[in-house]
Amino acid sequence: MKMLEFADGTPVPRIGQGTWRMGEVPSERQREVSALQLGIEQGMTLIDTAEMYGEGGAEKIVGQAIEGRRDRVYLVSKVYPHNASRRGVIDACERSLRRLGTDRIDLYLLHWQGSYPLEETVEAFEQLQRDNKIGQWGVSNFDTSDMQALEALDLSGCATNQVIYNPSQRGIEFDLIPWAKAREMPLMAYCPLGQGNELLTRDVLVEIARRHDCGPAQIALAWALRQDGLIAIPKAAEPAHVKANAAAMALVLTADDLDLIDRALPAPTRKRPLVIV
Repeated sequence: MKMLEFADGTPVPRIGQGTWRMGEVPSERQREVSALQLGIEQGMTLIDTAEMYGEGGAEKIVGQAIEGRRDRVYLVSKVYPHNASRRGVIDACERSLRRLGTDRIDLYLLHWQGSYPLEETVEAFEQLQRDNKIGQWGVSNFDTSDMQALEALDLSGCATNQVIYNPSQRGIEFDLIPWAKAREMPLMAYCPLGQGNELLTRDVLVEIARRHDCGPAQIALAWALRQDGLIAIPKAAEPAHVKANAAAMALVLTADDLDLIDRALPAPTRKRPLVIV
């Protein structure tokens, strides 16, 4: 598994595991736990979750999956904007830690920007760092202007920004990716396989997958990872999908492949509002 380093030198795999929609159906619990554990064995040791997912249900799934494996896992979670006050962040983190069954979250993100001042949220993040409850902090669903505002506050500890990115959602290529690359800030791509099955049934991905003797999901992941400094966090609950996601790390698309995708799903030529899911 190829790795990427955060600014503090922490290495993480470039393909991790997402958990959105996990923890919502009790009968699916063991299947979801097993999928995450298989992903860890496949080298996808970064696991992304949030207090929002299943209203804590996904964090409980992750906690069960990493039991006895915590030292091998890079754990990411997120705080709701309505919990992003100085006191609210601390309390939310404590609840997440209990659900996750651990004493430390490696990367803690503001899920999206809300009504509380960023300075207040970051003060709480920094307090959690001092208390060794979190390793690094970052943000999610911040557009370029939001990142510029964060930078203007001299809040230099931000480790990453987690945003949607896949062949049908390329808006961040216009300005956010160049902004992050100029500052050597990694981005995390959620929904790298799109939503539902629409993206993975596109003729262009199906055709390129046929050439490479793999599935369209692997093409979508390899396409995202052509961007240096990017981590993709697909969600999978089926063993075959977990293994396919991990295998995508070794797939290299040709210039012709990339040209076909560009023609079918063009890159943006102007600024577009950030899509938030």
